[in-house]
Amino acid sequence: MGEIRCEHDSALLTDLYQLTMMDAYYRLNMEQTAVFEFFVRRLPQTRNFLVAAGLEQVLDYLENLRFTADEIDWLASTGRFSATLLERLRELRFTGRVLAMPEGTVFFANEPILRVEASLPQAQLVESRILNLLHYQTLVASKAARCRLAASSDRQLIDFGMRRAHGAEAACLASRANYIVGVASTATVAAARRYGIPVVGTMAHSFIQAHDLETEAFRHFAECHPNNLVLLIDTYDTRRGAQRVVELARELRTRGVRVRGVRIDSGDLAAEAHAVRGILNAAGFEEIRIFVSGNLDEHAIEALERAAAPVDAYCVGTRVDVSADAPALDCAYKLQEYAGVPRAKHSSGKETWPGPHQVYREYDANGLIAQDVLARANEALPGRVLLTEVMNEGRRTSKDPTLAEIRDYCAQELATLPAELRALEKAPREPMRVSSALQALAEEVKSAVSK
Repeated sequence: MGEIRCEHDSALLTDLYQLTMMDAYYRLNMEQTAVFEFFVRRLPQTRNFLVAAGLEQVLDYLENLRFTADEIDWLASTGRFSATLLERLRELRFTGRVLAMPEGTVFFANEPILRVEASLPQAQLVESRILNLLHYQTLVASKAARCRLAASSDRQLIDFGMRRAHGAEAACLASRANYIVGVASTATVAAARRYGIPVVGTMAHSFIQAHDLETEAFRHFAECHPNNLVLLIDTYDTRRGAQRVVELARELRTRGVRVRGVRIDSGDLAAEAHAVRGILNAAGFEEIRIFVSGNLDEHAIEALERAAAPVDAYCVGTRVDVSADAPALDCAYKLQEYAGVPRAKHSSGKETWPGPHQVYREYDANGLIAQDVLARANEALPGRVLLTEVMNEGRRTSKDPTLAEIRDYCAQELATLPAELRALEKAPREPMRVSSALQALAEEVKSAVSK
């Protein structure tokens, strides 16, 4: 056999039932156009909004979707699939149409952020990977956005989350999602290279512990890395560490080397930051920045802001990259139409609105989100259209925006959130309603299937 492709490049990164249904569709000649949409059924109790992310990776996946000869041989060896399916897979390419909200768009429950229009077998096959890609980056971007909103605008956020992200691909995609919503930089080197995100880093406690003296560790690190020098000061005693940084900074200043910052990773971060700022300022080192880390999330950041902690940068990691308080979204990719006929799911608690949809966004006089309207795709309503074509006949319809452009767009989106949606506590309502035409269609579809 040939070389096995990395899992995230393989068309086999799907659920078995996608292939068994695809097999049945081909054998039953069910190849007319299907419309599927990706949406989140309900927001977590701790979210007032979500941020769409992951579209670029979805489009990459769709454009490059194909089965290798070795993958088809392996499928044949399982004895599960018909010769018809195996033969069709040899020539399979995605040839459908995709509409989507731009990455960085703020959205709410039941609003599709992606629509796929393709032959039923194709549209079915891609479900699992699309869910996989959109769910994770949207999850992380939405959590990180809350951290960005909780912090003062002049304070940076830095992504420290790789080591506890759920795998290599997740680590890099988390850095990307973080950057989209305003996190300034990442410590993940692979993500920095892949996406052009600024890379930063300090030092670990082990470097300090490997030396007999803390002062010696600081001096050695300064000698090896005199540029952008940030020292970790809480290994033994944070305030004593700050005093030692002052002593070293005086020495280094005579040689033209500056200490750029200190990092605090433990203890009462607000109290320690106040104490360290006092020590540094008293010695004339007001320019030395203070970085804090250690299980930070939006609530911890908000508490530090309330305490007026003199922090220059928040280093966020585990709680953001695994979205600790809401580690999964109730998202779905559902059939909305097949062969021109609207379809809907009526299962209790998992009902769907039938047919293809469009989302119209209305703003108030201050440019803030007033309400969204979930409508039928062919309705013409007031407001900004959120779903636009991004792929046709299996190819992108325009050049992808750069990550910097997505980041700028997301900042504009977050700025349109009214105060009740920016808040960390749950808002009294979500600003979305369903159009009367869509409600009428839902009643028609429900009546038709109940006969």
